[in-house]
Amino acid sequence: MGTTYVTVYYLIPNYLLLKKYFWFTLYSIYTLIFTAFAVVITMFGSFIFLSNFNVKDMPPMSRNFVFILILIFLVVGIVSFVSLLNHNFKTLSRNKALENKILDTQLKIKEQELEYLKKQIHPHFLFNSLNTIYGFSLKQSEQTPDIILKLSNLLDYILYKVQKKEVFLAEEILHIEEYVSLEQIRFQDTLQITVDKNNIPKVLQLPPMLFLPFVENAFKHGAIVDGNLSIAMSFSVINNDIEFQIINTIKKDVVEKQKLGIGLHTIEKRLDLLYPESYKLTTVIANGLYTVNLKIHLDA
Repeated sequence: MGTTYVTVYYLIPNYLLLKKYFWFTLYSIYTLIFTAFAVVITMFGSFIFLSNFNVKDMPPMSRNFVFILILIFLVVGIVSFVSLLNHNFKTLSRNKALENKILDTQLKIKEQELEYLKKQIHPHFLFNSLNTIYGFSLKQSEQTPDIILKLSNLLDYILYKVQKKEVFLAEEILHIEEYVSLEQIRFQDTLQITVDKNNIPKVLQLPPMLFLPFVENAFKHGAIVDGNLSIAMSFSVINNDIEFQIINTIKKDVVEKQKLGIGLHTIEKRLDLLYPESYKLTTVIANGLYTVNLKIHLDA
C-alpha cells in the first residue's frame, strides 16, 4: 500500500506526467530499494514473531523474497495503469470542454463582427438614398412621394428581414431591383441598366445584403459616358455556386475612388467571415468599364 501510494500520488503526477524522466527513474529506484528493504524486514518479523523461529511453520510463498517483490510491483503497476487511464480521460474531457468553449467564443466574436459590418452597410445605403430624395425635394418633383415609398419598402427590409441570418436569394434580388428602380427615377433617361436572373432556385438562402453594396458602388462611382450611365448585372446559380457580375461605365479619374468604396471594403470582410476560402472576388478595369465578379461556393 505504501509503495502504491508513493508511486501513484507522488512519483507519477510530480515527475512522470511532467516529463521529468530522470528524476522519475531515480526516485523509482529509491522506492524499489525501500520496498525491498521493507519486504525483508517484514519477512524477518514474521519469521521471529509468527513462526517462533521455525521456518517450516511459515507459508511457502511468504518465504520467497522475489515472489513477494514481484507481487507488490504487479499491484503497483495495475493501480498506476488505472490511474494513468483516469488521468488521460480527465485531460481529454477538460481539453474537449476547453475546445468547445473556444469555438463558442470564436462563433460569438464572428457574429458580433458580422453585426458590426451589417451596421456599416446600412448607413452607406441610407446616405445614398437620402441624397436622391434631397435632390428631388429641392426641385419639388412630383416623383418625390414615389421615391419615399420605395425607400420605406427598402427600410422595412433592412430593419426586419436583414436581421435574419439568411434570406431567400430571390427576395434579395427583388429588393435590389427595388433599389434600382429608385435610382432609375434619379437618373431618368441617362441610365441604361439590365438585370439578368438565370436559374434562381426559390428555396436557396444566403446571408442578406451581400450584393447590394456592389450595386450601390456602381451607381455612386459609375460615370455617365456619351450621355449614359451603363450598368449590367447578372445572377446565376450553377450546381452549388452562386455567380454574380456587375459592370458599370467609369472614367479614369474615379478609378482609385472606386477601389476604396466603403461597401466593397465591408463586403470583403463579411465574405471572409461567412465563406472563408469558399468564395472568389475579382475586379477588372478595362475599356472604360469596371467589372466585379463574385463566385460563392455553397456546401452541398
